Amino acid sequence: MLNFWLHCVARPIIISALLLSPSLAVASGLQVSPISLSLEARETASGLTLSNSGSNIVHAQVRVYQWLQNEKGDQLIPSRGLLASPPMIELKPGEKQLIRIIRAKAPPQGSDAVEDAYRIFVNEIPNKSGSQTTGLQFALSYSLPVFVQPVGVTKTSPQLQWSTHLQPDGKEVILRVSNSGNGRAQLASLSFIDTAGNSTVINPGLLGYILPDATMNWTLKIPPSALAAGGKFKVMMNGTQTTPDVTMDSSIR
Repeated sequence: MLNFWLHCVARPIIISALLLSPSLAVASGLQVSPISLSLEARETASGLTLSNSGSNIVHAQVRVYQWLQNEKGDQLIPSRGLLASPPMIELKPGEKQLIRIIRAKAPPQGSDAVEDAYRIFVNEIPNKSGSQTTGLQFALSYSLPVFVQPVGVTKTSPQLQWSTHLQPDGKEVILRVSNSGNGRAQLASLSFIDTAGNSTVINPGLLGYILPDATMNWTLKIPPSALAAGGKFKVMMNGTQTTPDVTMDSSIR
């Protein structure tokens, strides 16, 4: 099982391979679109477009993992629920390639069904040919979320329960968010506004996802004293700004 931490919807991970000299950096031209996918229950396939905007040949591998969350956070398990075709590609400069993402098992179904979640990794394979002899070669890796909707549901939605918890050392506050809905929640742009109207940005970008039937914890990057006088949180949830109802730890006050 692969444990990882997600910082954005499609996270480019830079892997540098030292060739002969650090005096030259060779940037990869691998691009992936779109940055996320959602399949309706009736759909059997979707697609990603990989393109090469650079000046060198790009080789890439596409792998699929089931995405789960537990008390340890995000977990990835190799899965055959979705298949990528082709799983290996070669792109010449300026070329594009459609990667079909094929649903290989039945969609979630039943009165309590929730959407399935997957992660697709698109990994560039570093070029080891003799054509590149100097400098640093940067290989890109993309992590993209894919969601499969359950049968009989026109639209999934999250149902979140928020709470804060002061750590035993009294120096850190944990934000805990549980999702009892049938769809994921993507959280971003988290801030806290005190009773005087002063706003403190906690996380300006993507905070993370909470999948259905999961609970996630984040350590807040503000001191407990900043919350002591009361106030409210603001967050972008699935692209819409909202003010969640947060149960505050009474020991913070």
